[in-house]
Amino acid sequence: MLEVRQLTKLYSGIPAVQDVSFTIAPGEILGYLGPNGSGKSTTVKMITGLLQPTRGQILLDGAQLNDDPSGYKLRLGYVPEEPHLYSFLSGREYLQLSGSLRGLGQPALDKTIDALLELMGLSEARFAAIASYSKGMRQKILLAAALIHNPDLLILDEPFSGLDVTAAQVLKALLKSLAGAGKMILYSSHVLEVVEKVATRVIILHKGRVVADGSVDDLRHMSTLPSLEQIFTQLVQHQDSGEVAREILEVISR
Repeated sequence: MLEVRQLTKLYSGIPAVQDVSFTIAPGEILGYLGPNGSGKSTTVKMITGLLQPTRGQILLDGAQLNDDPSGYKLRLGYVPEEPHLYSFLSGREYLQLSGSLRGLGQPALDKTIDALLELMGLSEARFAAIASYSKGMRQKILLAAALIHNPDLLILDEPFSGLDVTAAQVLKALLKSLAGAGKMILYSSHVLEVVEKVATRVIILHKGRVVADGSVDDLRHMSTLPSLEQIFTQLVQHQDSGEVAREILEVISR
């Protein structure tokens, strides 16, 4: 189980994330939602060990991240929001590097890489430099690198970015299969309709604080609103979207 306890990050004394607590059990997909600037990416970076919290604890099966960061990261798969890759490497070389850094040996690693590239539709481009890849192809390489060592915990930050319809459908099915296999999944996204379909539980963050935590059905029941989008809007958006749209149209039509 992943446990996040009172996680806080301050910048010049100003909280980006404040007293955030939650757990993710094996087999659970936690949808982590919030508007831009709410603290989602800061939370993700702290959980992946890329950013040191000001205070709070992150534990995986009772062991604190800081006690054994290398061991923690070997159990972690991470897809960042921005596809920062070594563009001079080929897709296959990047996956070889990722697998080697996680202690995977040959020839099993080569078989896993070839199978993942084939299943993700990247086999023909496996020897081409990543610099020549489309955004969707880069996203697939990030996903393959996150999965290659069969991690216990997956942190996905906007994982559908750049994916075509077919690849997105495969990823939705894959997330459910991974959860069925007992993986812990944190899924941070702006795409509410996807989160509503795949997440077993949802947290909504606003101005660095948790403002809602529960299953989609529970949140619907408590708010008496029919969709996650409407619940999200009620909690974090204090302006009329239609009115703003009309005002923008008036400005550009003058």
